[in-house]
Amino acid sequence: MPRNDNSIIIDTGCFLALASPSDTHHKKAIKLLKQTEEQEWITTWPVVIETCHLLGRLSALEVNHFLDLYYQDAFSIFELTKEHVSRLQDLMIKYAELPMDLADASLVVLAEFLGHGKILSTDSRDFCTYKWKNRHPFQNLFY
Repeated sequence: MPRNDNSIIIDTGCFLALASPSDTHHKKAIKLLKQTEEQEWITTWPVVIETCHLLGRLSALEVNHFLDLYYQDAFSIFELTKEHVSRLQDLMIKYAELPMDLADASLVVLAEFLGHGKILSTDSRDFCTYKWKNRHPFQNLFY
């Protein structure tokens, strides 16, 4: 997968806000979707799995709708490899006090690959704390 400076990293919270009209961030997520339609949305498999798990608590239909979005190329998925595992482990240890889960660690690895930290996340605390390449802050476009 080539680097894309025009891409935006998407976190679980943004996907959940888009999927659920009752979510407090739903209207803002819809607005941001329209504002960023010219940009590629990208995420990781751990985020997809986390999103499916949380949507599954609401409805299997919500999970199917979310997976349809991927099938229709609404977003792409960065493939983590065996070479990423030690970095994922290092990040989860470094940020254990938050704590950092695998999904969030995978997004830091993705930012490091892309060379930027433009992200859409409803998680303002964690993504204000995390640094990609240990020193670069994320730019959370959700806030």
